[in-house]
Amino acid sequence: MKEITLKAQKRTETGKKATRDVRRQGLVPAVLYGVEKDDKGAPVAEALVLDEKELAKVVYTPNVYIVNLDVEGKVVKTVLQALQLDYVKDTPVHVDFYQITESKPVVIEVPVKLTGHAAGVKAGGKLNLNVRKLKVKGLYDKLPDVLEIDVTPLGIGKSMKVADLSFDNVEIVTPKEVVVCAVKMTRAAMSASAATEEAAAE
Repeated sequence: MKEITLKAQKRTETGKKATRDVRRQGLVPAVLYGVEKDDKGAPVAEALVLDEKELAKVVYTPNVYIVNLDVEGKVVKTVLQALQLDYVKDTPVHVDFYQITESKPVVIEVPVKLTGHAAGVKAGGKLNLNVRKLKVKGLYDKLPDVLEIDVTPLGIGKSMKVADLSFDNVEIVTPKEVVVCAVKMTRAAMSASAATEEAAAE
């Protein structure tokens, strides 16, 4: 999987007022959850801030990255696990990063890429992609950039669910009943089918 480095700074002041002040400066509050645990067994959290333009490198892109978070010179390998956006401006207002290691599997969403030419499309149907990303679990150095799905055998009225898929080195975490893609009947295909039936009946 692709990797990218983002710069972050430690945040000493928290609370609503401090958060508003941070955002006025064009910065985005963030939390880094480490691999170490506290007395209650929860991941140790560290408050950070990132420049909004810096964060945009991983927010406004179809790609998914392993994020090397450079916190004032100390680099931590992470994944972006949660992102809150302003519902009006569609800009990031908070982000959570989780530290990852070589030995512990990570859960992350990976983009779906359809390959091949579906049989149903050749017959006049329309291929719909219902899910653009699937959640998978695996070691970070084994994670693919995309999940390629061959739709060649998919006929009109047929769909492909998560349960029909499998990929090397990763486990799909998305529920098995989720429909990933389907070939729908179009008006043109219905007309062609009706015309064929009429001709056969004559």
